[in-house]
Amino acid sequence: MPQRLPVPETALVGVCAVWGLTFVMVQDAIAIVPTMTFLAYRFIPATLLVTAMFWRRVRGLTRDGWKAGLLMGVFLTGGYVFQTFGLERTTAANAGFITGTFCVLTPLLGALLFGHKVGVVGWSAALVAAVGLYLLSDPGGGGRIVGDVLVFLCAVSFSFHILATDRALKNHDLAGLLAVQLGVCGVFSLVVAVTMDDIVVPRSAVVWQALAVTAVLASALAFWVQAWAQKHASPARTALILASEPAFAGLFAYLLQGDTLSVVGWTGAALIMAAIVAVEVVPYLRTPRPLPEG
Repeated sequence: MPQRLPVPETALVGVCAVWGLTFVMVQDAIAIVPTMTFLAYRFIPATLLVTAMFWRRVRGLTRDGWKAGLLMGVFLTGGYVFQTFGLERTTAANAGFITGTFCVLTPLLGALLFGHKVGVVGWSAALVAAVGLYLLSDPGGGGRIVGDVLVFLCAVSFSFHILATDRALKNHDLAGLLAVQLGVCGVFSLVVAVTMDDIVVPRSAVVWQALAVTAVLASALAFWVQAWAQKHASPARTALILASEPAFAGLFAYLLQGDTLSVVGWTGAALIMAAIVAVEVVPYLRTPRPLPEG
């Protein structure tokens, strides 16, 4: 009998596929409704769902936990705002690959801010990713440079979010923090949308489908599945699977929108993927150093 894929790893692949699909769905949706309105409709239901699922853990957050969650929410909000506005001005494939550079940026920012060790692999991956970004953005004629820059700022925000999360999880509950940060995204987006008088009732099935997928599957459920799966799957396999999100974004952009990259663009995308895989997987392939004797 053929060997079945382990459930946690299969779940992670599904999460990455959903995240890759959302680039296309969000891009189609924000062509119909204002960006901040879409984000409000996405994150407020996601917040309510997570809060309902983990009410006791949310209620158990301390004051310091709320502060940590609010800080994480600021960075998460910045990431999604930059990403969604970037999708108005670039392709879903570009957005997917550029967003994935947060894997490379995170250790670099950790080194600059907290003295984390990066090593040769990290710095080399950063250089390779930078070359890939230049080629993917096609500054000579793509006309997407503004959108690509916005999505790159999204990747920077996500990197800060990961660093803030790493520090917060040492003392606070993941589910409670998740509810708080999703709430920050939803409330901020709603306030901005109301202030700009951009609140509209979606009437298109395209928008409602995108909201259902992004709010329920890509936000509330996906974060929970990711946390559960990472407890049961090996670190190396987890890292490699999570690095597949940009590839899924490019695949769905091609299948659903006919989005294709030039040879130069594909070269840039390949370099970015190589940098992501190197940063995510190589640390788990090293032979552990023996402890000093005596």
